[in-house]
Amino acid sequence: MQTLDQIQDTIKPELARLNAIISHTLCSKSALTNHIVTEYLHTKGKQIRPILVLLSARLFGGIDDRVLNAGAAIELLHNASLIHDDVIDQSKVRRGTATINSVWDNHVAVLVGDYFVSGALTCAERAGHPRVLTSLARMGADLAMGEIDQIDNARNREIDEPIYMDIITRKTASLFTSCVEVGGATAGADEERLTLLMQYAQLLGKCFQIRDDIFDYFHDPVIGKPTGNDLREGKITLPLIYALSRKELPLHQEMNTLVHKPELSDDEISTLVDFAKEGGGIDYAYSVMEDMRMQATKLLDAFEPCDTIDALQAIFSFIIIRKK
Repeated sequence: MQTLDQIQDTIKPELARLNAIISHTLCSKSALTNHIVTEYLHTKGKQIRPILVLLSARLFGGIDDRVLNAGAAIELLHNASLIHDDVIDQSKVRRGTATINSVWDNHVAVLVGDYFVSGALTCAERAGHPRVLTSLARMGADLAMGEIDQIDNARNREIDEPIYMDIITRKTASLFTSCVEVGGATAGADEERLTLLMQYAQLLGKCFQIRDDIFDYFHDPVIGKPTGNDLREGKITLPLIYALSRKELPLHQEMNTLVHKPELSDDEISTLVDFAKEGGGIDYAYSVMEDMRMQATKLLDAFEPCDTIDALQAIFSFIIIRKK
């Protein structure tokens, strides 16, 4: 099975062109803006989302300038949401680099995030396909509503698995779905197969968020991130949701009472983290991801076997086993 690096190598020139479009689009007459943008773009992460755009286009016909601009639009809006999230969460570091808000302040960070949104709209217009702007608008709304619903539920700590899945479908999976939608649409995909690929992407996005949430139950020795950060923000994620649902567990009632406290101490957070682990929450989350992977495989079986389908299957496996 291909690694993520190997998949990137198969589209390396196209990915470089997409990143060049992003840099060119964000170039301005403001020296400060250019400095901040250059520093921000220096650390790109794994770029799973633009990779999905390019693979989707390759599956349905090929990668051209319309596809590249569509991919740039998605990546710009995604990064705008990250910049704004860092302001909301008062984050100091992202991808091992100081956040814009921690270096410059919230005012500058919000404005830079807005500038990224403007760049996303510019690239969407260049893509020359109405589906791109429609997808971008829907994705932006889903990202915002998913976060708002999460905040609303966090206040009362009232959440069950269906609510959790609905939130992560909007706040995370919608972005993955838009990636394959714009990639496929600008490459001339037929609606039937594009719908199947979008269903695959939604499963991938939900799996991505579940794996992210699992990280919060384990101390990160590299960056020194403690466990339970989600609980500190009032967020109850799948491992704990599952453990809290197990009425047969000896501490079931006690833990369900504890989790509804308005504020939790560090010791109480550690207690809930341990309860989630001992109650089978981590194993359950992995089983849910594995079920999603099997569903995704069945969806991809509708396509003719090819290197691109192999790559899409490999990305799903990578999402589950990744270490950060």
